[in-house]
Amino acid sequence: MQVAARRANFFAIVEVACVIAFVTMTAVTWVALRTNARSGEFLSSNLTATLLVGTLVPAMAILVLLGRRMALRRAAESIGGGTGRMHVRLVFIFSIIAAVPTLLVVIFASYLFQSGVEFWFSDSSRGLLENANKLARGYYEQAQRDVSQESFAMAQDFNVELQQEPITSPAFSAFYAEQIYRRKLTASAVLQKGEDGKLHTLAIVDPRGDWTAERIPAGAVQTIDKGDPLVVTSDAGKIEALLPIDRPSGLYLYNARTSDLLELSQGKRAENIVKGYEMLTSRARLYQLRFNVALFIASLALVGLSVWFAIRFADRQVKPLYELVDAARRVGSGNFALRLAGRTGADEIGLLNRAFNRMTGQIEKQTQALLGANLQLQERRAFIEAVLESVTAGVISLDGAGAVQLMNSTAQKMLLDQALPAPVGLPLSQVAPQIAVLIASGKSGAVVQYSKNGELLTLAVKITRDAAGHVITFEDITRQLLDQRQAAWSDVARRIAHEIKNPLTPIQLATERLSRRYRKQIVQDPDLFEDLTRTIIRQVGDLRKMVDEFSSFARLPKPIFRQEDPVALTRQALFLQEVARPDIAFSFASSGEMPIIGCDRHQFGQAMTNVLKNAVEAVEAKAKEAGEGYRGRIEVTVAGHPDGVEVRISDNGIGLPHDRDRIIEPYVTTREKGTGLGLAIVNKIVEEHGGEMTFTSAQGGGTTVMLRFAADPLALDRSSEAAE
Repeated sequence: MQVAARRANFFAIVEVACVIAFVTMTAVTWVALRTNARSGEFLSSNLTATLLVGTLVPAMAILVLLGRRMALRRAAESIGGGTGRMHVRLVFIFSIIAAVPTLLVVIFASYLFQSGVEFWFSDSSRGLLENANKLARGYYEQAQRDVSQESFAMAQDFNVELQQEPITSPAFSAFYAEQIYRRKLTASAVLQKGEDGKLHTLAIVDPRGDWTAERIPAGAVQTIDKGDPLVVTSDAGKIEALLPIDRPSGLYLYNARTSDLLELSQGKRAENIVKGYEMLTSRARLYQLRFNVALFIASLALVGLSVWFAIRFADRQVKPLYELVDAARRVGSGNFALRLAGRTGADEIGLLNRAFNRMTGQIEKQTQALLGANLQLQERRAFIEAVLESVTAGVISLDGAGAVQLMNSTAQKMLLDQALPAPVGLPLSQVAPQIAVLIASGKSGAVVQYSKNGELLTLAVKITRDAAGHVITFEDITRQLLDQRQAAWSDVARRIAHEIKNPLTPIQLATERLSRRYRKQIVQDPDLFEDLTRTIIRQVGDLRKMVDEFSSFARLPKPIFRQEDPVALTRQALFLQEVARPDIAFSFASSGEMPIIGCDRHQFGQAMTNVLKNAVEAVEAKAKEAGEGYRGRIEVTVAGHPDGVEVRISDNGIGLPHDRDRIIEPYVTTREKGTGLGLAIVNKIVEEHGGEMTFTSAQGGGTTVMLRFAADPLALDRSSEAAE
């Protein structure tokens, strides 16, 4: 139906039909009004409502169709050139909402107004008003006659009573009150005309208390004196009567009756009401025409205002949607930084704009996160590769089948010829059979002997297993073992030198004294005595030289101090342990202004490695005791200060032994296979670097080792020598 209506230009036909209907109904209404004006009668309610509605409906339809055309034109001029369906729908909805109630109100108002006019200006209403006027005049005249008759009768009764009782007697007062009550009067007075012609009050009954002789109309007494029997006056609220009781004596009676009905029954007022009604009747046709015209104009104005408001409202509601469509197209083309700056209030459009802005923000954020993640992955990959290439430990990654996936240059240098390409893809059994055998045995680590070009190397191997394969880390500890053996022998030599050196001096001194004191006293074989004492002194000197050589042998190699970064050295030592023991939670932190210190790179790394290994072994011992649910933790913190650095290594292992003061002594150990030289060597290295090593129990169990290194150990040595 929509397609057929569009092809037949249905709305154009409806527009023409509405215009024709409006012109036709306007002509019919004009003819009906002219005909009615000639007859002088009112239009009936049904005819009036029919003419009004018949003219109003096509006029409203013309306004709605005009609004449709404006909506289509605005939609064509909008962003993207929309079809205008929403504009047309909003105009139609607002027009129906305004037109239908307006039309119903117009019909009801017109019918109600016309019914009122027919009721108030009908012949029956006019006759009723005239009858009420006649009734009011009759009541008013009857009240005047009644007051006149009662006053005549009362005057006669007063004339008889005054002949019997004086006016000042109580009996007359009672008689007077009875007369007032019985004749339904509201005020009365007995007046006496004096010689000066003025009236004087002899008796009075006035409940209101406002009586004065001046209330008697001027000329009323002269009229009675001329022979009239009675003077009756009236106003809007009362009827007054004045008549003589005894003419020769100048005695008069004044009576008054008041009533609200008197005001309503005034003849002149009733006549004015009738005249006003007749004048209003003559103008009722004009009022009828004006009222219907006002209804027609107001209805069209209301519908027109609704159409205009609907167009403006549609513009306000549809424009953000067009902007949103355009923004969605631009976002689809890759502009994720676009934000809508339109309405962001609490309505649905604002909610939609805010949701769109949140969506584009999330898309932009996720896009940036993806780009950042890719960049970070590349950086991490480059960093890991750089770290793997820079560490002194060998690292090999194997897939599930045991083939080599990754081998750093250190591992290639240890196991193969560095000039050869990395054996990626080859089985480990072809590259390093000893390590392959260790993996096949299921061990997590061991010390293996590896022969390379006739040179026997000792490798400390750590194996980590996961779902993807194995990660193997190993170090060449050949030099370390030699250093440890040398350190052990150095310590033995130092002890021997210490034990031998102490008695040499007293032996030499005692021999020299014997030679000096008893040389002259020896008579028998003095030469033999002299040879024996010289032999002892010479042997003591030889022993002293031997002790000096032991002392020299006991010393570690002299450190070669260079400017190094303590954070980088600590990270390097920690990285090896992290790779070897992924089951332990390692953490690293640094604080303070980190200085560059003077140290021997090899000895610094040796000290850090020994302490970290002790921490790992303490965690392993604790894991055996705690069982499942325990997770080892080692925290390394480097703090910088102007005089040097402090390296704090904390673990949650088994903790310190009871004799903690002796753990840095040689040959003192808490492990079954320990030599007792590791911490002794670390302590000696730290001391030679101008620092100290301390041990404390960690909170919650475990051990904290504090290593302090001087920023410039050589400067400390020079200052110590200057102080000595």
